[in-house]
Amino acid sequence: MVDPAGVQKMEDILEVQKTKNIDKISKNTESISKHLDVTPRGKPKSGKIWKSEKKKFSSIIKTKGIRRSFNQKQELKAKLKHVKELSDSIKATKQAEKEMKKQRRRENLKRQQENQKKSEIVQVITNTKKLKKMKKKQLRMIEKRDTTVVANCRREKPSQRKLKRLSIILKNVLTM
Repeated sequence: MVDPAGVQKMEDILEVQKTKNIDKISKNTESISKHLDVTPRGKPKSGKIWKSEKKKFSSIIKTKGIRRSFNQKQELKAKLKHVKELSDSIKATKQAEKEMKKQRRRENLKRQQENQKKSEIVQVITNTKKLKKMKKKQLRMIEKRDTTVVANCRREKPSQRKLKRLSIILKNVLTM
């Protein structure tokens, strides 16, 4: 309300603000009451009246999230494809390195076994009666071998007698 002199009273200004606040509050309560279930609740069985009623998990409102434009999706797809290609190439190189290491290990083991055979000190036992007299520990050291292999390992020319016969060989490996 305005006086004829053009001056507003303080009470009038406060009343207008109160009515505006009341309008805002009533709008808020209307929107809240729409969301809330207004069915009356009885006393809970547990007796804990301060606890609120639990709602189902499915009733929780879920947002759809940020939608990307088609161009952004294409860029993201291209980046993911590039990253996948890089990771595949890295995996392939690692696999190749692993395979090379395995091959080297196989070759080293083979070479080691050949060298071990070359360095063996062998003794051909022609008299089998000696075997009967040997102790168990000595018998464990005895292995059956083809003498042609031993001769080839030492790069000697084997005699015809050694080629024809498979004999028992005493093996003493030099430990270094």
